[in-house]
Amino acid sequence: MLIVIFILPIFSLESYSLLKHTTSQLGGQNMPYAWIMNMVFIFLGLGSILASWNYLSGYFLHRILILIFGTVLVLTAFYSHAPIENSIPYNIEEDKVHSYLAKITGFSFTFFAIAMAFIIRDRTNIIIAIVVAIIDTLFSIIMFDILEFTGIFQRAIFILSFGWLIYVLVKRIELKNGIQ
Repeated sequence: MLIVIFILPIFSLESYSLLKHTTSQLGGQNMPYAWIMNMVFIFLGLGSILASWNYLSGYFLHRILILIFGTVLVLTAFYSHAPIENSIPYNIEEDKVHSYLAKITGFSFTFFAIAMAFIIRDRTNIIIAIVVAIIDTLFSIIMFDILEFTGIFQRAIFILSFGWLIYVLVKRIELKNGIQ
């Protein structure tokens, strides 16, 4: 994921800016190599579900939230954002669907992080889960106010969110195996 979100922009349109443009725009309709970013969305969505499913055994709400998050993230790969240049043809309805899916993805992950705070046992990791939810929410709001840095805020959300999810899953495996 990191390689794609930071290196693929080099191969995109000359007008694509890592600072300004999002990963959704990188995978946008008729964008060069968009299929690569869209494959990342698919792998991240499916990977989130598969990696979390066993860990969430017995937690129905949490499973539903991660299922919504992962499924909707996968769907963003099939309903792409508009391209960054107006001269490139695109389907406006597909762009609208992508926008709704992206919002659902963000909300469902934030709700998931908050819900995780209720099943995590140690205080530090409870606080981390809540902080992840708060930062994701704040960055989502800020990225629409500071358009010159939308791409950086969105990448920060990706790194923080998936980094935290990996951390939580690894921590769970360590606890299960008796590793402190």
